[in-house]
Amino acid sequence: MPNIVVLISGSGSNLQAIIDACKAQQIDATISGVISNKADAYGLTRAEEAGIANQVLSHKDYATRESYDLALIDAIEAYNPDLIVLAGFMRILTPAFVDNFSGKLLNIHPSLLPKYQGLHTHQRAIDAGDEEHGVSVHFVTEELDGGPVILQAKVPIFPEDNADDLAMRVHEQEHRIYPLVVKWFCQGRLKMVENLAYLDDQPLPESGYANE
Repeated sequence: MPNIVVLISGSGSNLQAIIDACKAQQIDATISGVISNKADAYGLTRAEEAGIANQVLSHKDYATRESYDLALIDAIEAYNPDLIVLAGFMRILTPAFVDNFSGKLLNIHPSLLPKYQGLHTHQRAIDAGDEEHGVSVHFVTEELDGGPVILQAKVPIFPEDNADDLAMRVHEQEHRIYPLVVKWFCQGRLKMVENLAYLDDQPLPESGYANE
């Protein structure tokens, strides 16, 4: 059974969605460890309650991004993972880290990539006058929020929306699509080859899998 390590920095709502999917046997895998760079992350409590090994590796204890990421590699590899899931892990990863786990790193980003890489995506979509917004699950490469997209979900933007309204709508979709992508990976259906995402041996288009 595949081993998953989840990296978090905050509340861990996507971690919870994946825990629930594993428990319901929708994902045939084991979450063997949860690592947070922040000691007060509520996701650690979620892991504790689910009986999952968890630890804090604070970036504040390391002088450089590089030294932190090397320590993080060691911490992750202790769990012998087949997949590393970034679930609200608010760190820019070094090339050495990304290379070490290439093809085994998934991230979720609250925008319809390649739009709105980085932070404050909901407000940026509203400010731009967009009619739709959404979320993307993608493989992680050295380019920030730039790896190949696997799956996206779209939500409408209404005229009266503020960033919080939009965030809530996006979160609902996050909790649906992230466990699905993790399931595909754990079934051996999903892989990254030469910076492209493949599902069932077919390359996915730039916006990921489309079932419309």
